[in-house]
Amino acid sequence: MIGPDRAEDRRAVAWLLGFISRQQGPLLRILLVALGSMALVLVQPLLTRMLIDRGIIAGDGGTLIEAGLLMLGAAVAAAFLGWFNRYQHVSVSADILFALRRDLFQHLLRLSPGFFQRWRSGDLLARMDGDVAEIQRFAVDGLLAAISTALGLVGALALMLMLSWQLSLIAFFLLPIEYLLLRRLRPRVEATTRALRERNSDLSAFLVERLPAAKMIQASGAEAREAAALGELQGAFKGDLMRQQMLGYVTGAVPGLLTSASNVLVFMIGGWMVISGALTLGTLIAFSAYLGRAAGPVQTLLGLYVGAQRALVSLRRVHELRSVAPAIETPADPVPLREGACGKIHFEEVHFAHEAAPLLNGLDLVIEPGEKVGLIGLSGAGKSTLIDLLQRHHDPTSGRVTLDGVDLRRLDLRQLRQKVVVVAQETVLFRGTLLDNIRYAAPGVDQAAVRHAAARARLDHVADTLPERYETDLGSGGGRLSGGERQRVAIARALLQDPLVLILDEATSAIDTATEAEIIETVDRLFAGRTRLLISHRPETLRGVDRLVELVDGKLYERPRAG
Repeated sequence: MIGPDRAEDRRAVAWLLGFISRQQGPLLRILLVALGSMALVLVQPLLTRMLIDRGIIAGDGGTLIEAGLLMLGAAVAAAFLGWFNRYQHVSVSADILFALRRDLFQHLLRLSPGFFQRWRSGDLLARMDGDVAEIQRFAVDGLLAAISTALGLVGALALMLMLSWQLSLIAFFLLPIEYLLLRRLRPRVEATTRALRERNSDLSAFLVERLPAAKMIQASGAEAREAAALGELQGAFKGDLMRQQMLGYVTGAVPGLLTSASNVLVFMIGGWMVISGALTLGTLIAFSAYLGRAAGPVQTLLGLYVGAQRALVSLRRVHELRSVAPAIETPADPVPLREGACGKIHFEEVHFAHEAAPLLNGLDLVIEPGEKVGLIGLSGAGKSTLIDLLQRHHDPTSGRVTLDGVDLRRLDLRQLRQKVVVVAQETVLFRGTLLDNIRYAAPGVDQAAVRHAAARARLDHVADTLPERYETDLGSGGGRLSGGERQRVAIARALLQDPLVLILDEATSAIDTATEAEIIETVDRLFAGRTRLLISHRPETLRGVDRLVELVDGKLYERPRAG
């Protein structure tokens, strides 16, 4: 029976091999060119023996020139093949790295918001960057090196045996000791590598959390305290780094020392064989050259054995993320929204519990098409959960939510989220142009449609104040825009999506009353006839709603309208 860890490792390796197999043509080409290059390298010592024994010692000038020219030609050809293979190798290596990272990124984007609340952003970043790169290095560089060096080792060994089987036995009699040593050190390699990866995640998480909060840290006078906390994390990282590096030195130095001892024995015994006439000088020189050619691959293969343990740690960390199943999926046969859908929402006996804590308890609510409903409730009452259910970031524990009579669980997720649009308190903007930020949720629309939506959202005058109007880069997080301007970007986005249902979730709580009134008026004007749900603690925001409901103890109750 396969243990759970071994089974997970096999699934992780199968996931990785799926990406490698897509590049099997280029990888095979790289390997064949490497073999040709290796053959040219392996022929050099034989040409050296020819130059010494049949040219210099035999006094044959013609053979001397012939061997020299052959050596030069082989070196030039090997250099050209090496350049060609390096170009192919870098290209394939980058393709596999980017495919691995893209697959992991796409998978993470399918996970529920709760996943990102549980996981530290810095940890996710460390796994997507450092761990994925470590996997790719071993999967491409390591495996190609293993195959080519193994073949090179076989070739060198065959030629060494041809030249002198006695010296060949002497050269490699310490090799089993090297392998047993590395096998004994393997658990420590895995442990130190995992510890170092975790420390790196801690550092990344600390920086990702603290740098955006620099203003608050300054206001709290906590600069020195935070710097000291970083120092502690770096001290722990240094300790694990030193342990890993010293262990790495041992895993490389001891086998190298044993190989050097073998080489000394080869030269001592080979020298006696030359003195006694049992071996020619050219043969000893050629054998020593092949010994050098073989020692390199042996060290490479032993190093790859250690590298495989480090890569396995990274593969497990990445596969841990890749194994998280999305809580919400588009159904296999989604039902399309019917033609002329009007945006009627119905919560039918909806229950929902978050981590065993009940939030919604038999909630019932009908919002008619085109109705404007206000929702109030204490913090933590479940208002955000209700929105998440409408956009199907979660599913009810029991009961159902329907849009125009269709259970949300039967709809295509992309279509649902295009038709149920949320304008939140914080409008998310990315570094990029105003144009691209407006059409982020509808990337296929043309510039004319974007400008029309911006004008309707009264954003065009904002564009006029920017140096390059709609082509102006808004900076990190859209820092060029004020709170009210950011909300207008969100309204323009919603216009491009043409939603059936528009939800304003505390969308105007961070801006002044005058700007809020202007934005609410804009929403009412632009989305008149659309189903609207307004969530707010401010009575001014809810003035003019058709109905006002309050969420209390997981149920909804009608309340008198404000104003």
